[in-house]
Amino acid sequence: MDPKARVEELSKLLEQYNYEYYVLDNPSVNDAEYDRLMQELISLEKQCPELLSPLSPSQRVGGMVQDEFKKIQHKRMMLSLANAFNNEDLRDFDKKIQDLLGIDEVEYMCEMKIDGLGMSLIYHHNLLYAVTRGDGVTGEDVTSNVITIKSIPSHIDLPEEYEIRGEVFMPKKSLEKLNAEREVTGEPLFANARNAAAGSIRQLDSSIAASRGLDAFWYYVVNAKDFGIQYHSDALNMATKLGFKTNPERRICHGIDEVIAYIEEYTEKRPSLSYDIDGIVIKVNDMKVYDKLGYTSKTPRWAIAYKFPPEEVITKLTNIIYTVGRTGKITPNAVLEPVRVAGSLVQRATLHNEDFIHDKDLKIGDYVVIRKAGDVIPEVVRPVKERRTGTEIEYQMITNCPVCGAPLVRKDAMHFCINPSCDARKIEGIIHYSSRNAMDIDGMGEKVVEQFFNQGFIRSICDIYDLANYRDQIIALDGWKDKSIDNLLTAIENSKANSLERVLFGLGIKEVGAKTAKVLSRIYKDIDTLSKATYEELVEIPDVGPILAKSLVNFFANEENVQMINTLKEKGVNFEFKGVTSKAADSYFSGKTCVLTGTLSSMGRSKATEILESLGAKVTGSVSKATDYVIVGEDAGSKLDKARELGVRTLTEDEFLAFIK
Repeated sequence: MDPKARVEELSKLLEQYNYEYYVLDNPSVNDAEYDRLMQELISLEKQCPELLSPLSPSQRVGGMVQDEFKKIQHKRMMLSLANAFNNEDLRDFDKKIQDLLGIDEVEYMCEMKIDGLGMSLIYHHNLLYAVTRGDGVTGEDVTSNVITIKSIPSHIDLPEEYEIRGEVFMPKKSLEKLNAEREVTGEPLFANARNAAAGSIRQLDSSIAASRGLDAFWYYVVNAKDFGIQYHSDALNMATKLGFKTNPERRICHGIDEVIAYIEEYTEKRPSLSYDIDGIVIKVNDMKVYDKLGYTSKTPRWAIAYKFPPEEVITKLTNIIYTVGRTGKITPNAVLEPVRVAGSLVQRATLHNEDFIHDKDLKIGDYVVIRKAGDVIPEVVRPVKERRTGTEIEYQMITNCPVCGAPLVRKDAMHFCINPSCDARKIEGIIHYSSRNAMDIDGMGEKVVEQFFNQGFIRSICDIYDLANYRDQIIALDGWKDKSIDNLLTAIENSKANSLERVLFGLGIKEVGAKTAKVLSRIYKDIDTLSKATYEELVEIPDVGPILAKSLVNFFANEENVQMINTLKEKGVNFEFKGVTSKAADSYFSGKTCVLTGTLSSMGRSKATEILESLGAKVTGSVSKATDYVIVGEDAGSKLDKARELGVRTLTEDEFLAFIK
């Protein structure tokens, strides 16, 4: 057979088998047959490179590495949805629809609100483009990553342009597998499936996205009217026939009472789903009335998202253990029988301090209600007292450090280990010094620091810069390879060039946070000048009060601290402020108040904050009338909405980059 015809035949077969396996969950061939056909396709594409297409089934494994993602403007805006939080909100929404349409009962389509990353697929002239939501107007071309998701058709049998939108997500099992792998390598774990999906799609190396076990559901055909379709339900049925994975849990509901019943049903079913949802989307099913119902500046009036309240589950408090922070603060932590909450397995939760435990009346052995604050941080809400059996153990705060045995000292509601030689305090100090907002040494996470400390490679932050001496011993440890140790040593070397504010924050001086470190660095310019500052000078500085001033003076009066700074200097660590002070006065952002929202593809938000502050801007966390600019990245949320509401000027990432360049 002609190679071109055979490549086309193999591609169609493999796409069909992908559809059967990943969408229908009903494969018609075994793995061996699939692999044989795939190897034949790969062999033909190698023999005839001109036949290799970016959308070939052979490219599903990834391998393309890009320098950056290309920006693409959406032909039709990707709007967000208004939110409903209770039945009253839903009935208000329904009443407005009824009034606008002049009818007594509305037919709605109810669908799962997938907790993932919004995506638009455009098929045109046998080409596929996958574009992120971005700010709703402009997104990024992530086709090379999205095509690695095997449930997504690379071609569809339509001559016209076809645009469908949906959500890329990470199934619960994929997240568990990924986090287990990251735990072994000492990498930070993903807090939830949404973060994991977004992080995977934004990888410049598509082979990483391909390895993450992503999937997608598709829920809205943008140009359904072009195909003579009137009802949203029919558009989804057509999408299913074309090979798209649509959510089988969707349901047509007649009137708001059926909608509420559907929500109650899936509130109960939510934990049993194989993917995370954070609500239910309700859409008017008849698309011909969409234009009549209209749009606000940011949302359609024909759809709304019901948001689930924080999920609460019951599990057993089996023990209370203690951690020691870098300042010696002792924190009690609940050890829980493992339970899944809001998409991840929870086994620990902070109990803050002794008073918190007594105020909650918690006992070891209690069944407790837990939830995730903001769907991220596990917290213990209350004990389930009616399930007590009398075998529970009354809580007693420890009196000695669990690591070094030194007596604890209580200050306000907190207990402290005041032994400066405590190993736990040393480890936490090294972790803090290496953290993102301090010296940003990628690869020196909690697990790695503990491993190196226990092996004797590092006993203080100064020892970080001698780790190259232990390269051979580190390679011999499980989980370490040439590339991983080389990347770590490069990150350590690069950290030496950081500006003063980073190392000042990293030193762990009591009361000196990241913001204060920046203020002090701008004023004093280098560590030697700061070390000579008097209490009287310091206390006059805005943002520096008596407690912080006293802490700074005491820190520099300690000979061990002075010796540590001198040792770091000898190892090449910079202790001078690198802010672009000469440019700040003339900068476009000088004196301006800025807010960052969403993901900036060209840099992290911490780096953007650093640049803005070096140019004389004040960066805050919330939008108000005093805000001058809101800089908008990918998947911007409520801050962008607030900016539009207040009329605050927004800058896209490209506009921001143009200004700072």
